[in-house]
Amino acid sequence: MTGIGLLGVGHVGSALARLIARRPELELRVTRALVRDLHQPREVTVPITTDPADVLSADLLVEVMGGTTLAGELMLRALAAGKRVVTANKAALAERWDEFAPYLAQGRLYCEAAVMAGTPVIGPLTGALRGSQPLELHATLNGTCAYILGQLEAGVSYAEALAEAQRLGYAEADPTLDVTGLDAAHKLTILARLAFDPAISWESVKAATRGITHLSPKVVQSALAEGKRVRLVGSIWPEHGAWRAAVRPLALPLAHPLANATSARNGLLFVGDAVGEVFIAGAGAGANPTASAVLADIIAAATGQPGPAPLRQAAPVPNEPPTKPTFEVL
Repeated sequence: MTGIGLLGVGHVGSALARLIARRPELELRVTRALVRDLHQPREVTVPITTDPADVLSADLLVEVMGGTTLAGELMLRALAAGKRVVTANKAALAERWDEFAPYLAQGRLYCEAAVMAGTPVIGPLTGALRGSQPLELHATLNGTCAYILGQLEAGVSYAEALAEAQRLGYAEADPTLDVTGLDAAHKLTILARLAFDPAISWESVKAATRGITHLSPKVVQSALAEGKRVRLVGSIWPEHGAWRAAVRPLALPLAHPLANATSARNGLLFVGDAVGEVFIAGAGAGANPTASAVLADIIAAATGQPGPAPLRQAAPVPNEPPTKPTFEVL
């Protein structure tokens, strides 16, 4: 029986506890979960504590609490103690990558759920797709923005669309990370480092990020009238002999595979020299899809399988195709 120390018992942590309880054959058990308030009502019953030491004593640490400070420090403490760590924390990985990189190289850090939740993209990018030299990558990585853009298409104002997204639970009370593009930028930074260049910095991606707060129904509907659909897209492509990563709204042709990604689904288009185009789409958010990916990583960690292998050096930068199609940046 593998004992799991769980950081966070919110929606994802609760969904994970339910999945584990339904799979006794996996021989997994939450031995202790770290919470802020022992008396707060919860969706599941698991042993809880407010003392991080109780959680760090488990065989395996699983982090689903989010944030870059406490969660990051506890993960690093567990890793330094020789434990394996599973996380869904895209912000901590993007902003504190250099601290986590040595443990990723040792195969003791697992992070499939950090990007596109239950839809596997880290596994393919660090596995089967390594057989091709990458040429470019484009992805829709934030469901909140996809929902709001869909509402703008229908003529709903930005303020009304955001309020409705919050009411439905698609957007947080403070939606800043989503609507400014920073959530997508965190995820794109991880993908860029794992598949293109391990030296790509969070600061460079952040500086090249633009969200959707400036968009209006008129802008989105005008694009639709021209046979295009506006999506917030994270991209990695060659430019002037280096890899560049950016997040920004693009007006995509309706036939583009990313144009039809809805609020419930994310999509990723990878282009490699040998494999050509590979498109992966599926649930990119939500408690159950995220918990599914976390559980898969737990199974791998508990059985001694290594986590995703990082790049040892940057992928060769191809010459830019002279006729590469471009899409309007809004």
